[in-house]
Amino acid sequence: MERKLIIDADPGVDDALAICVALGDPNLDVLAVTSVAGTVGADNVNRNLQSLLELLDPDRRPRYGAAAPVEDGPVIDQTDIHGLDGLAGAQLDVSTRHHLLPAEKVICDELRQLADEVTVVTLGPLTNIAKVLQRDPQQAPQIGSLVMLGGSVEGIGDVTASAEFNIYYDPRSAREVFGARITKTLIPLDVTRQVCLTLEFMNQLPAIETRVGRLAQKLLGHLFRSYRQEHGIEGAFVPGLVALAAAVDPTLVTTREMAGDVETYGELTQGATVFDRRPNPRFRNTMEVAVEVDVVGVVDFISYGLSQAAKRFG
Repeated sequence: MERKLIIDADPGVDDALAICVALGDPNLDVLAVTSVAGTVGADNVNRNLQSLLELLDPDRRPRYGAAAPVEDGPVIDQTDIHGLDGLAGAQLDVSTRHHLLPAEKVICDELRQLADEVTVVTLGPLTNIAKVLQRDPQQAPQIGSLVMLGGSVEGIGDVTASAEFNIYYDPRSAREVFGARITKTLIPLDVTRQVCLTLEFMNQLPAIETRVGRLAQKLLGHLFRSYRQEHGIEGAFVPGLVALAAAVDPTLVTTREMAGDVETYGELTQGATVFDRRPNPRFRNTMEVAVEVDVVGVVDFISYGLSQAAKRFG
């Protein structure tokens, strides 16, 4: 039986590759792919997601939902990692589409039809999921499970000293989702940073003659150069792919139940995720939090997933 997914993403190099893998997996039924502002602004992520779907052109296209700008969203420059357009300057063709449906409407529509059969995977800020809950408070129990990429258990961030990008970008939405009565799993920065692809991984990519192979070569090549030039790292982190792997195969991560919340204010701590790990925690917002990952298993998942996508889409 195919597993039903909704993917909410802000592509982004690693998110784009995660979407390729998900759409190419014969055991997954990707019902919808929605975009959210984050890595780049709403217009850019909408264009990136549309162009990716047009490039792959799956037989059964998932429904598409568009991002809207985040009110008072921070200006965070991620172009050093993802390129000016968010997709490493891939310049994919895209058709102009009018009357795009909002992401939260598409998500709500799919959840109403299939109730708790759906796993929602968020690879970007939690803006759209918060909008879903605001649009229809009864939607929360209808989400079978929610797998969220974001936060940091140990309090070490990436966009600030204490905050991870996805949570920092829209902390109020994150706090609302953290507090919702949904079966949810958090894949934090601490765990995604355990998986660092090396240059040798380029040898495992599909042939350059395939659409998926050309795209993966372009995106990952840019990512490796960026991490080396900007951060002095001889490798590349791919958090979107790690989160997808954890959602598709939960045995790849070890989780622990924790009570967590989000700091929405503070000059130094805005967007920080706080976990009450006292013997008798006072927080009520509980979730499963990944604390360890099977690194070899995730790398194999990525390699196999891209090869499957190349077979499916050419």
